[in-house]
Amino acid sequence: MLLRAVRGGLLAGLLGTVATPALADYVTVISFGGANKAAQEKAFYEPFKAATGTAVVHGSYNGDLDKLRQMVEISHVSWDVVEVEAPELARGCQEGLFQKLDQRLIGDPADYVPGAVQPCGVGIFVWTTLLAYNQDRLQGRPQGWADFWDLKKYPGKRGLRWGAKYSLEFALMADGVAPKDVYQVLGTQGGVDRAFRKLDEIKPYIHWWKSGQDPVRDLSDGTVVMSSAYNGRIAAAQPEQKGLRMAWAGGIYDFDFWALPSGVWKKELAEKFIAFASQPAQQKVYAQNIAYGPTNRKAVEQLDPQVAANLPTAPANMADALGMNVAFWAEHGDALEKRFQDWARR
Repeated sequence: MLLRAVRGGLLAGLLGTVATPALADYVTVISFGGANKAAQEKAFYEPFKAATGTAVVHGSYNGDLDKLRQMVEISHVSWDVVEVEAPELARGCQEGLFQKLDQRLIGDPADYVPGAVQPCGVGIFVWTTLLAYNQDRLQGRPQGWADFWDLKKYPGKRGLRWGAKYSLEFALMADGVAPKDVYQVLGTQGGVDRAFRKLDEIKPYIHWWKSGQDPVRDLSDGTVVMSSAYNGRIAAAQPEQKGLRMAWAGGIYDFDFWALPSGVWKKELAEKFIAFASQPAQQKVYAQNIAYGPTNRKAVEQLDPQVAANLPTAPANMADALGMNVAFWAEHGDALEKRFQDWARR
């Protein structure tokens, strides 16, 4: 009885992340919210209901898989489809948090950009974490991570996403490591020590963020003078926040993926949703509503050239970019995140 009560209390907490309507058929999709959610509603959720009669119940999270891990452990999974970043997809696939993807759902893998089709997921979009700043609050135009670390030229607080991932790569690039060499250097103990020493230089000036909307707010209200940020969130805010700018050099591009949790209740509906959202027509609509690149090549071909030029997949924006090394973070992520937590608390 006690175990049942504990499980019941835990389950109530887990289910509290979404509101489920009284519908015969619905699929629960967990994603990162904000401007991303708004674009997904137009490209995926609303058209899916119109095409199939199945509603999408949306819930937001920050990418932390602890809740999903708990649900899988008690065999009571209420999430049907989860948006997940590449390193977490790889680690979750290894742990058994995600099911293997039936690749017949998405058509020919050759239709997708390299890296978009993985054993446990299919890419939703390509995005970049880059340097962003507010031109109205800053003198000069920072060009890359060396400028981000230059406290004399650009005094004030600067924002970084909480965690080792991204912070260590940016630190090494600020210290002169070429993007193509970052993971080779970070794969050594000396490289890790070098990255943390570089972070030490600006530690008192770092304003940590966790939600993708945080940098937009912090840049707009002057909390920080510059910040790492998701390109799509900055682009979505630019019509109202005219001073927001992006520096693409040294950005880290990655995929977000759709994945099916192990033990998903509505597997058939979840698979239908993923298949639908992977179609070129839906990916085109998504890219038209937020500046993230489609993973389906046929969608890229359908985009207006002016829209395509502002996406992470544009050649000019990829020229000095770094691809997120999923294998590296799958192997070293736990140890580096632990060291980061210890470093941050000091």
